[in-house]
Amino acid sequence: MIRAAIATVLALLAVPAQAIEIQDVTSPGGIKAWLVQDDSIPFVALDIQFRGGASMDAEGKRGAVNMMTALLEEGAGSNSATQFAQAVEDLGARLSFSASDDTVSVGFQSLTENRDAAADLLAQALAQPRFDDDALTRVRGQVQAVIRSEATDPNSIAAKEMAALAWGAHPYATSINGTADSVAALTRQDLVAAKNRVLARDRVVVGAAGDISAEELGLLLDRILGGLPEQATAPLPEQAELQVTGGTTVIDWDSPQTVVAFAGPGIPIDDPDYFAAFVANHILGGGGFSSRLMEEIREKRGLTYGVGTALATGLYGQTWQGGMSGSNATTAEAVELIRAEWARMAEGVTDQELTDAKTYLTGEYPLRFDGNGRIASILAGMQLIGFAIDYIDTRNAKVEAVTSEDVSRVAQRLLDPERLRFVLVGRPEGIESDPVTN
Repeated sequence: MIRAAIATVLALLAVPAQAIEIQDVTSPGGIKAWLVQDDSIPFVALDIQFRGGASMDAEGKRGAVNMMTALLEEGAGSNSATQFAQAVEDLGARLSFSASDDTVSVGFQSLTENRDAAADLLAQALAQPRFDDDALTRVRGQVQAVIRSEATDPNSIAAKEMAALAWGAHPYATSINGTADSVAALTRQDLVAAKNRVLARDRVVVGAAGDISAEELGLLLDRILGGLPEQATAPLPEQAELQVTGGTTVIDWDSPQTVVAFAGPGIPIDDPDYFAAFVANHILGGGGFSSRLMEEIREKRGLTYGVGTALATGLYGQTWQGGMSGSNATTAEAVELIRAEWARMAEGVTDQELTDAKTYLTGEYPLRFDGNGRIASILAGMQLIGFAIDYIDTRNAKVEAVTSEDVSRVAQRLLDPERLRFVLVGRPEGIESDPVTN
């Protein structure tokens, strides 16, 4: 469920996570950001996140925030879409805009010598988007094409059905793209209203990395974000209540393969058991070929090319979910194996499994900090979640502290096969839908 966009890295900053020093910056206008300063390359990256994202769509206007976000680079201020794109290109800058369930994300990357001019363009895009008729028509057509494509993709069909079963009336239950009807009905006024519901200074978190001082960053933040309203026009979404129950939903699809999606209760990142669940997930299905599900379903029996699990940690609701695909004839066997492994986690893990998982999870962490763009994104994400500024220094110790008893406890708490819902898209042999009782 969870949809996140990370800007393309234009310059490498090859430093290990433990060497990163984060500065807490407040602009003269009161906008806060976290900064990792590095003057070795004349380049700066910002990752700007607005809380709420596509979950801020007004009632009856599903898809408005997503479409609004796509239109931010389609002309701003006195610049048409073509003029705006040319101005960004002339500066050698990169601006990116994307929406997810939880945030509207804005990426900014520029050479130091051009950053003020590039910042002015971004400020126009955020505060003065044009939403011209021709751009609106073009982007509407692009979104409608995505909606049509999703309607014929069994993976998208499975994901949408699972979301509907899991989240009821919450925005998480429906696609951020909206429906063909809802998108067709959106007007320019709807997009302006969507902008005002999301793009405001009280909703923003910022991560920055590169060739910029704290003082310079403060001025840049006010330059980019100072034209936005102080407060958004709508409250943030309520927490979602997970409604999915155990059982199986089969959606008939004419294919020799069945797509399998499954999900049960998840865990928020600020839960004391989160890191135990994080390690457990790696052992269960998040560790690729080393995971239990891959071993049992692919390696031993050849029932799929791949099966995996993930902790989907949305800001307003969480699931522990996974997926695979396999032949119609063997899907029933694979489903029962997933249920069995779901239950077996409560029995504990071996010392070797625990050691291997922690070695991987702590070893790969520094590799994430491989560029200004990625570092800026991580800093913004940390603030969005509510992590302390020293999280990077303490994270691996939290992983190392997980014991076998911790894994068993969190598995007993969350990995109940009776609460695991399967959505199957295909014609699986020997499986029928059972009633959904929310």
